[in-house]
Amino acid sequence: MKRITPENFPRMRKQGLVVDDLPDEVLVYDLASNRAHCLNHTAALVWRACDGHTAAPEIARRLTAELDAHFDEKLVWLALAQLEKLGLLDQSAVAPARFTQLSRRQLIRSLGLAAVVAVPVVTSIVAPTAVQAATCRPSNSPCSPTVTCCSVLGCNVPTGRCN
Repeated sequence: MKRITPENFPRMRKQGLVVDDLPDEVLVYDLASNRAHCLNHTAALVWRACDGHTAAPEIARRLTAELDAHFDEKLVWLALAQLEKLGLLDQSAVAPARFTQLSRRQLIRSLGLAAVVAVPVVTSIVAPTAVQAATCRPSNSPCSPTVTCCSVLGCNVPTGRCN
């Protein structure tokens, strides 16, 4: 059996992130990539458990105790793969061969419908720059099909300018 060394323990990234804890999820904004990530409750618990000292099987045991329900190690590896892909880990763990080809669909099939609620999900968006975030064009600006005019009167079609 392969000995697990501290190099194989996942560690969450702390630098360059803005983290906002909400009741059922955690929002993580990556300042370097301008990406916002929403971690559901399960993914957030796995991410928070990545302290660089705890192996995936132990994370699964901790989450089983915390959630008062069986938390399969497969779920931990799925979450770690997502977190690694998004750059939210400073140090990732090398998954055992039996977990390397694990897809979310296969996981749901193997765990059953009751475990679907516990599947870790991370959704991400690219945050717009300040210029891209402008929601409307000021008065007398050229009209645009992609950005609306600020005035409730909208675009003056004959002049092609915002009212």
